[in-house]
Amino acid sequence: MTTVFPRATKLPLEDGVRDIIGKAQKGLGRALPPEPWTPESYRAIAAALRLGPGALLASANRSWYPPDPGPINGLLCFTTPFEDFTVNSYVVFDPVSKQAAAFDTGSNCSGMVGAGVRISQIFLTHTHADHIVALDELRIRTRARAYVSEREPLPEVESFKDGDVFSIGRLQVETRRTSGHARGGVTYVVTGLAKSLAIVGDAIFAGSMGGGLVNYAEALQTTRDNILGLADDTVICPGHGPLTTVGDEKRHNPFFT
Repeated sequence: MTTVFPRATKLPLEDGVRDIIGKAQKGLGRALPPEPWTPESYRAIAAALRLGPGALLASANRSWYPPDPGPINGLLCFTTPFEDFTVNSYVVFDPVSKQAAAFDTGSNCSGMVGAGVRISQIFLTHTHADHIVALDELRIRTRARAYVSEREPLPEVESFKDGDVFSIGRLQVETRRTSGHARGGVTYVVTGLAKSLAIVGDAIFAGSMGGGLVNYAEALQTTRDNILGLADDTVICPGHGPLTTVGDEKRHNPFFT
């Protein structure tokens, strides 16, 4: 089943406070105070794990959720199930020409294929299984050319270098390195719509991040350099959970506050 969002039922945040703490603890190898945790404990944890204390406490209290950026003409968002969680994929199109590109595939591409636009390119944020399950099917059904970072090549998928630029009709797609969670992690910055987009894969989520499966410090640094340096109103399209913005993540993400 494919679900299109934004929608009346909000996508839950990808990570709770224990997920956030677990990713930071694994990345830094630090010990934690014994449970149960109090507000003072969360402040101590934040200091030990180099997390923003206010943002971490907000996560513990479940008191923050990113404001909906609203519909954006030229952006279609899809959520599909994978094992016991869900994964996001996106179609971005030029509203005038209807030329379109898919960003990741999720586990089911039927919604993307039926979106009423011509998908001629497929851009992969990284090659973890949940993001590319439907890649072969999407390529066959659209005859689109698929692209992936040269740092994480795939058979029969074209590789590109960091900084290469593509186009979708009148829209520009800039590639930025956001590795650390994945060796070939890429953020695609799309300009030319009413709002700029950053399609980030698992580099950053609303209120969290994918974690440093390859290198934790690298994941933090490349996200700071190549996502959080964008304009505050840039809409972040993550691989899991709801849409957010650069400004909201600078204020509310414990890893980056």
